[in-house]
Amino acid sequence: MSGKQSDHPLGVVNLGEGSIVDAGAILGYLSPRKDVSDVLEIGRGARIRSGCVIYAGTRIGCEFETGHHSVVREQNEIGDHFSIWNNSVIDYGCKIGHRVKIHCNIYIAQFTVIEDGVFLAPGVKIANDYHPGCPESRECMRGPVLKRGCRIGVNTTILPYLIIGEETLIGSGSVVTKDIPAGVVAYGNPARVIGSIKDLRCKTGRREAPYL
Repeated sequence: MSGKQSDHPLGVVNLGEGSIVDAGAILGYLSPRKDVSDVLEIGRGARIRSGCVIYAGTRIGCEFETGHHSVVREQNEIGDHFSIWNNSVIDYGCKIGHRVKIHCNIYIAQFTVIEDGVFLAPGVKIANDYHPGCPESRECMRGPVLKRGCRIGVNTTILPYLIIGEETLIGSGSVVTKDIPAGVVAYGNPARVIGSIKDLRCKTGRREAPYL
C-alpha cells in the first residue's frame, strides 16, 4: 500500500498476508458514531482497488475483492470470498456470508442480512426504513434477509423486514414488497411468484435448465 491515504484520522488496520491495496484506497476510516471499534480486520489475499473506503469496526474474511470507489461502513461482519464492485455501498451493521457477489451501483441498507452465495446484479437497492422521517424511525430500522443462494436481478428494489428464500431468482426491475418463498422465480411491481426455479428454461440454447 502506498500513497497518502486520508487527512481523516484512521484506526488500526489488520490486513492479512498477500493482500494488495491500491494507492488512494482508505482503510480504517473512523466512524463518527459512538462506541464503534477503531480496528479494521481483513483476511489474507484481499485485493482493494483505488477510491475504496473501508471503515474501522468491520471484520472481513479472506479473499476480499473490490472494484473502484466502493464503501464498506462500520460494524459489518463479512465472510470469505466476498466481492463488491464499483460505486457500491454497504451501510453499517450488516451481516454478510461467504461467496457473496455485489455488483456495481448497489446500496445495502443498515441491518441487512445476506447469506452465503447470494448474487446482486447492478443497481439493486435495499431499504430498511418503513417510515422515513418519523422521530423514532431509527429504532425500527431493519433490512431484509436474503437467504442462501438467492439471485437478485438488475435495478431491483427490496423493502425492509422481508425474507427472500433460498435459491430464488428475482427478475430485473422488480419491487419486492413481501416475503418470497424458496426456489421460485418472481418478478414485477410488486414482485409476484411466477413459477419454480426448476422449471425455468434457458432461452439462449446453451443449456436447457440454467439452475439444475
